Amino acid sequence: MIVAVTGGKGGVGKSTVAYNLGAELDAVVVDADLGMADLPTGHGPDLHDVLAGRADAVEAVREDGPVDLLPCGRSLAGAHAADPRRLVDTLAAVERVSGPVVVDCPAGLGSDVGLPLLAADASLLVTTPDRIALADAVRARALARELDAGLLAVALNRADPDAPVDHVEETFGAPVVPVPERAAIARGTANGLPARQVAASCGEPFAALAGHVRLVAR
Repeated sequence: MIVAVTGGKGGVGKSTVAYNLGAELDAVVVDADLGMADLPTGHGPDLHDVLAGRADAVEAVREDGPVDLLPCGRSLAGAHAADPRRLVDTLAAVERVSGPVVVDCPAGLGSDVGLPLLAADASLLVTTPDRIALADAVRARALARELDAGLLAVALNRADPDAPVDHVEETFGAPVVPVPERAAIARGTANGLPARQVAASCGEPFAALAGHVRLVAR
């Protein structure tokens, strides 16, 4: 199964949710933000190399950390050399060999978002409670629906106890999982650690999101 983590607006926490969802599902996380990659990287081939035809997709997956990851390069030259049209086949190749795939989509609603949604079996939406983020998330859901990537759940990031969970659930017609803002979660992602390894309670929202994915994957 390929799950696209999207949301429209940048800065809502898509990368953090994608990384932790991958940890809970024992999936390969693919950083598909070709211009502004945000997940941990390292030495060796990356998604830029794969999309440029310089590396094999499966061989570029890094399995030496707590989450299997196909990272994306961060150089302008790498981004220019990459052919985004190869992304759909790349994701399918990783899924065939490695099993479940979680794709961290770029921000916005352009073709670079459409391609991972086109490849995905389903989508998971990330938004914050503020009005602009919710409006962008509505447009992102419409794009996912148009590309037949059905919505599994909504991660309501940076949710305080008064977050409008019922309103968001009614707006999107999907289960909503509040994700409280915790510095430990962001710090863990920056250091390549899933939230559940930082503190058990930090991982609970992502375990709940993974539960919604598993219900559909059965």
